[in-house]
Amino acid sequence: MIKLATCFAAGILVGAGLHAWVDHRAVASQDKASSAEERVRDLKLELPAVTRPTNTLVNAVRVGNLLFVSGTGPGKVDGKAVVGRLGNAFSVKQGQAAARQVGLNILAVVKAELGSLDRVERLVKTLGMVHATPDFTQHPQVINGFSDLMVPVFGDDAGKGTRSAVGMSSLPGGIPVEIEAIFQVRN
Repeated sequence: MIKLATCFAAGILVGAGLHAWVDHRAVASQDKASSAEERVRDLKLELPAVTRPTNTLVNAVRVGNLLFVSGTGPGKVDGKAVVGRLGNAFSVKQGQAAARQVGLNILAVVKAELGSLDRVERLVKTLGMVHATPDFTQHPQVINGFSDLMVPVFGDDAGKGTRSAVGMSSLPGGIPVEIEAIFQVRN
């Protein structure tokens, strides 16, 4: 009876150890296979070249384990500046596309600052500003264009942070969307 109990207990311990070892290998493999850099490649995303600011500011500042990215617009697409106002010249779908383009620009800045998107621990905060008519009320849906890019790049948890989406009567150069973001980074 004691031998049976000892064998049973040993079997449980070996099984638990094997289970933990397999789980650890699976998690390590999953983490490696699902790095932000690999996700960007898998999604076939092309990050644009980072441009130098023309005003008195920098693209990003790192303080401790936080990276603050300056307000960023959509830039140029096919050589043309993206301009327009939601509720007037721009539909929600066009606003989402502009917000997604802002996301690509922000990813490019983060990569340039950190050397790799894999150094991002998580998205902490997003401030989305939407150039809109006074009666436009779908600001959060527009900023979803940015958020819906961050989730597949950084993952379900790390790609979601706190967020504000607000309307503005104007934005620099008539752009439809400007976004600021804060990221937690690994040392």
